[in-house]
Amino acid sequence: MTIRYPNGKKYTPTSKQETNLLKKKDLSYSNRGKTLEEEIDETNEFYLQRNIAVIHKKPVPIQIVKVEYPSRSAAVIREAYFRTPSTTDYNGVYKGYYIDFDAKETENKTSFPLKNVHPHQVSHMESSAKQKGICFLLVRFSSLERYFVVPLEMLLSAWDRMLNGGRKSIPLSEFEGQAIEIKPAYVPRLDYLKAITQLLP
Repeated sequence: MTIRYPNGKKYTPTSKQETNLLKKKDLSYSNRGKTLEEEIDETNEFYLQRNIAVIHKKPVPIQIVKVEYPSRSAAVIREAYFRTPSTTDYNGVYKGYYIDFDAKETENKTSFPLKNVHPHQVSHMESSAKQKGICFLLVRFSSLERYFVVPLEMLLSAWDRMLNGGRKSIPLSEFEGQAIEIKPAYVPRLDYLKAITQLLP
């Protein structure tokens, strides 16, 4: 199996595992309609298959209120609600480090609204960082097709500014100056671990 890049260069998978992964998950630019979550999930699967890292999306706890049993071997949940606020979207282990991050998308072309981040998520990341965890946001500017890893320190600075009466968003210029931009690729789609090596102690 060979992939041809737009510039004419070719890419051939180096292992049977990688070939199977490419067949199972189409990681080419033809999948631009995918959500950020889908792109991260595909990248995490690539990391797992290659023994690079073990990172998964956290399940959201729910309280089941009403269940119907249309047959003896089947159950259908008809009503449920979120039991507790979630923390962040993803966590796992990379090179012995605990990784904890949240994925955010915005259609805004000039800034990222901080209303997209919840107070309990900021608090959770602060607590994790105190235990030497590597915490960050992975932000996608959907209209621009640009992706950034936002270090926790940058987020906290913008968060404190907002709480003190300052602007309620992070301008794109701050992303370009302080965050780490990820260039989408073929395999993996979003190599965010390459970016966060800059955040490791």
